[in-house]
Parts: sequence; C-alpha cells; structure tokens
Amino acid sequence: MDEKNPWRFGPTRGELWFWLWASAGGFALMTVALVVRGVPDGPAIAEVVGLATVVFGYLGGRSVKRLIRREHP
Repeated sequence: MDEKNPWRFGPTRGELWFWLWASAGGFALMTVALVVRGVPDGPAIAEVVGLATVVFGYLGGRSVKRLIRREHP
C-alpha cells in the first residue's frame, strides 16, 4: 500500500519560509513604528502591540514548528 503524505494539502516549504520572513518583517515594522511614533497611551497599546504580536507570533511560530518537524509537502 502506498503511504501518502499527510501534509500534501498544507503550505509548501517555500510558503512557510515566506510566512516566517513576513512575520519577522511585521515585528520589525512594528518596532520601527513604536520607536518613531512612540508607545501609544490607553487602549491603543493593545491594538498596536497586542494584536500584532498575536498575528505575527502565530504565523512565525507555526512556520518554525512546521519547518522543524518537516510538516510540508
């Protein structure tokens, strides 16, 4: 019986590298914005830092995990 790749419909290795670099770039742009514009006061800090950290952290973490475990076609 032919064993199939369980990740054959997942993102390719190249796509995972792209998302890893995109998340690193997003963190870099967020850092530049905080340095240039200053740290926001009040609830804006949750939007600027919190939401960006959740989105870019998830994308980067998922990409690193899948690249290390070789979970890609």
